[in-house]
Amino acid sequence: MEGTNPVNKKLAAALSGGAVLVLALTGCGGDDDNEKLDAWAKQVCDAVQPQAAKIKSANAAIQKETSDNSTPEEVQKVDSKAFQDMSDAYKAIGAAVNKAGAPDVEDGEKKQTDAVKELNGISASYASLKKQVDGLDTDDQAEFADGLKDIAAELDKLGKSGSNALSTLEEGEVGEAMSRQPSCQTATATAGTAKS
Repeated sequence: MEGTNPVNKKLAAALSGGAVLVLALTGCGGDDDNEKLDAWAKQVCDAVQPQAAKIKSANAAIQKETSDNSTPEEVQKVDSKAFQDMSDAYKAIGAAVNKAGAPDVEDGEKKQTDAVKELNGISASYASLKKQVDGLDTDDQAEFADGLKDIAAELDKLGKSGSNALSTLEEGEVGEAMSRQPSCQTATATAGTAKS
């Protein structure tokens, strides 16, 4: 069943871009003091941490599946669950940002609305990829490989297009407040360990 392996590897490479999106929620540097903003950042970071771990383990599951000579059925099963987990995780992060309200900064409300909209969009994209992978014909190796190629291309686009509103959300003071939260630092470390 080695025929799907090169495609699996491409899928894994494209997928690892997904982890970058959650990192957009973890800022760096800064030490200004703003209690209201710190409270907001703590609420968001505490909610992001378990979801970042979920995204990381979904990534790891797909990476592992691609390094084995797995059958199309096994690949389909693992990818389907991973996409579902990622969809749930991004939706939960969106709900957390929504629940936290607007950060206490200029244009805070717009930044929050845009970020929630983007997170929900990413969640919907992963849900759609799950449907796509579920619909692949595992009996036809060539067709299955082609289907995975399409999914890898979608993932690649998702990795590139996501995180604009998230980056905007965590510019300046918001990013500084988030970087002071231990849970956001942990989320960064968690997602970063895959590379070391």
